[in-house]
Amino acid sequence: MHQIVIVGGGVGGLELAIRLGRSVGKKGKAAITLIDRGLTHLWKPLLHEVAAGTLDSNFEEIDYLTLGRRNGFRFRPGSMTGLDRARKTVHLAAVIDAKGEQVIADCSVPYDTLVLALGSEGNDYGIPGVKEHCIFLDSRKQADHFHAMLLNLFLRLMYQAEGVGTAIPALRVAIVGAGATGVELSAELHHVADKIKGFGFEHLEQSMPVHITLIEAAPRILPVLPDKLAAAAERQLKAIDVEIVTSGRVQSITEEAILLSSGQRVPAHLKVWAAGIKAPDFFKHLDGLEINRINQIMVRQNLMTTKDENIFALGDCAHCPQPGSDMPIPPRAQSAHQQAAVLSKTLLRRLKGGGPIDFVYRDYGSLVSLSQSSVGNLMGNLTGNHFIEGWLARFIYLSLYRSHQWVLHGTLRTLALMLVDILRRRIKPRLKLH
Repeated sequence: MHQIVIVGGGVGGLELAIRLGRSVGKKGKAAITLIDRGLTHLWKPLLHEVAAGTLDSNFEEIDYLTLGRRNGFRFRPGSMTGLDRARKTVHLAAVIDAKGEQVIADCSVPYDTLVLALGSEGNDYGIPGVKEHCIFLDSRKQADHFHAMLLNLFLRLMYQAEGVGTAIPALRVAIVGAGATGVELSAELHHVADKIKGFGFEHLEQSMPVHITLIEAAPRILPVLPDKLAAAAERQLKAIDVEIVTSGRVQSITEEAILLSSGQRVPAHLKVWAAGIKAPDFFKHLDGLEINRINQIMVRQNLMTTKDENIFALGDCAHCPQPGSDMPIPPRAQSAHQQAAVLSKTLLRRLKGGGPIDFVYRDYGSLVSLSQSSVGNLMGNLTGNHFIEGWLARFIYLSLYRSHQWVLHGTLRTLALMLVDILRRRIKPRLKLH
């Protein structure tokens, strides 16, 4: 039986596994295996809400084993460490538990067709102090870690008035990188600082002593998005007292502050790095596959790697060209979603001896969540390019997550999840305080 192995359970990898599992896995026409280092899936655009504490990751995560059982694919836990193209095997590291004991030994998984969908991670660009003193938001584990540190700082603020613990004059958070993640986290943190006053912080001043600084190396925030969208986002951030530093190139980072090349010093208790991405470093040694300067695998327009017709790549870890453009496909959830849909058709054709389908990216616009509000632009052949903000933008932003859930669960389960979310908001606190 033809073995299709997909490494990476993010938006693109998981949606591809589900599409193939439903089409051929359940019918026994091919064996579909999904590999991921975690046991659960969480939609990556939600990580800023997990970090701030406005979303409980325990409720939103989905375990791969259940999805595999429902949709006709097999899930295998493990972290990819290498590749043997001659033997057609993927090397996985041993799985170790929290006590340091081995759960699964290191092994090799055979494939006939391999799809790499490992996403991306933060790019520190070799700047001194970033790895040591900054938190990245590439995974649920990192987002949970940030939330725990944030909550501890809030507790210090809460009890310092009683003389318990070490006093801090104000909680300072600095976020480097004013792309979507940085902007969304800034707004979400302000919302948390405002709402948390009702949870035992009444003795503090009316204005919560939290200072948020957003640092961007480009001349404006959201540099890859339309000017009008960026201006609206900046206007809303300034209205909630988020300090914005543009043209701010980071020189180094210490335990106490971020130092800019201009000489400016930005003190911070929490420092978040959201200033660019790269593919995993082990891609540099992936048995001869061609990569670019940020480790992304070079693929043809049909998502097939340039060096091996049996290996495909999609999502943030792939550099995919587009006709008439020198720019690759942007690293967005909608990109991975579209690629998964097209690649599933290619792989189904491949099982029948057919050729691959070229992928053409369609930009349907961009939406940025500003906590209880949103801004964005919608693009389409019929509607043109329209700027939106407020409740309509927020509604469309939330619908993007629902469309992802629909692919994963189908119509009935997605409707049920929407009902559960409504009920949960009525009975559970709006902030996660543990």
